[in-house]
Amino acid sequence: MHVVMLPWSAFGHMIPFFHLSIALAKAGIRVSFISTTSNLRRLPLHFIPPDLAAPLNLVELHLPAVDGLPADAEATVDVAFDQIQYLKIAYDRLKPQIKQFISQDIPDWIIQDFASHWTAEISRELKVHVPLILFSVFSATIFSFLGPPEYLTGEAQAKHWSSPESLISPPEWIDFPSTVAFRSFEAGPIHAGFFGKNASGTTDTERLMLTATASQAVAIRSFKEYEGQYLELLQKVYRKPVIPVGVLPPTPAPPLAEKSFQEEWSTVFKWLDQQSPKSVVFVGFGSECKLSRDQVYEIAHGLDISGLPFLWALRKPMWAVDEDDALPPEFRTRNKGQGVVCLGWAPQMEILAHPSVGGSLFHSGWGSIIETLQFGHTLVVLPIVIDQGLNARLLVEKGLAVEVERGEDGSFDRKGITRALRKAMVDEEGEGVRVRAREMRTFFGDHGLHQAYMDGFIQYLKKKEQKEETR
Repeated sequence: MHVVMLPWSAFGHMIPFFHLSIALAKAGIRVSFISTTSNLRRLPLHFIPPDLAAPLNLVELHLPAVDGLPADAEATVDVAFDQIQYLKIAYDRLKPQIKQFISQDIPDWIIQDFASHWTAEISRELKVHVPLILFSVFSATIFSFLGPPEYLTGEAQAKHWSSPESLISPPEWIDFPSTVAFRSFEAGPIHAGFFGKNASGTTDTERLMLTATASQAVAIRSFKEYEGQYLELLQKVYRKPVIPVGVLPPTPAPPLAEKSFQEEWSTVFKWLDQQSPKSVVFVGFGSECKLSRDQVYEIAHGLDISGLPFLWALRKPMWAVDEDDALPPEFRTRNKGQGVVCLGWAPQMEILAHPSVGGSLFHSGWGSIIETLQFGHTLVVLPIVIDQGLNARLLVEKGLAVEVERGEDGSFDRKGITRALRKAMVDEEGEGVRVRAREMRTFFGDHGLHQAYMDGFIQYLKKKEQKEETR
């Protein structure tokens, strides 16, 4: 069996597609993972075990040049937020190369992301039937919230999602008690981002509608023990199979061999070794959240005032002249001993696995939720973009997180950061959250449970092969 993987050009999408590819190859399915030159080079290839049962082929395409897109930009991490629309143009222009590859090696399945809305056209143009599966790297919550695919465009969209205000309360098809909705300050940017036109000529919701409609099933990085109601609702509103594949918790990777990496991080881990168990807050907002100077500085001052030990993995912001400019003046000097700031990439899984880490201040992206709750850490959530607000509401509703207080305009300050951190990590008021987070480790960290979900998905894929053999 041969499966083609088509992720969108964002590492929050490519990495789950990559881990899914490894899982399929382990099960004896030949996988072609398609992306561009630079993106393939940046994948964590050390996660690929040497004993795969079938090949995992990385198929390299060349991203077309597009006006408005920097020449060396191939993923969302490489561009400012307003340049992502030009990356979508370039991504759409990959279609001829993908068509050429598929024509030479017809797959049994194409597992696609939301962005590749033209995949079904390739099958029609080649006059071959290749069944499609939409793989969601998001939780079931956001797709369930958005409702049936036909509500995402045209007159139905104008009726159900007419304005930002339509996003601030649960929609009518959520038929169980729920607090999951966007805040007023989130609703404007989210509505514009989802439903608004961009330079590619295709809105994100049009892409989702087309990929979901063309797909035979939806595979989703989730599991019933966490959001069973939303998985059931999604199958109801999509009217096709919704298959949870588990959360794809990666098995521990072999340590990176680069000497520079070992030297840089040995100092950090020695510092962690000196801290009390479960006392350190890990702070990380990933590569997709572009924080402003004021936001970074308020987080910094909040960490300072909290008095808690912290390890902050901070990607140098585009607005910073240099690394020193990325933090308030004398912040590192003042907090020497209390905390460590690492600018650039960080081995997040290894950090979270360290026994001195007890909590995480982060954006509540679904991938980071999965990684953090694997270890039962307490969550302090500060959602910034896309689905993160809905993820945060569900976590708080389940008693698993403390959300940082925000003003009506979405602003937050150092006092709010400090209050949320201390409540989550040390105050008696937050003990229930700490207990619930520890309990979740049983589910999020259960590799056997998630392998069982993956086995179910693999059986679904192989049913096509079994039917053809029967014929």
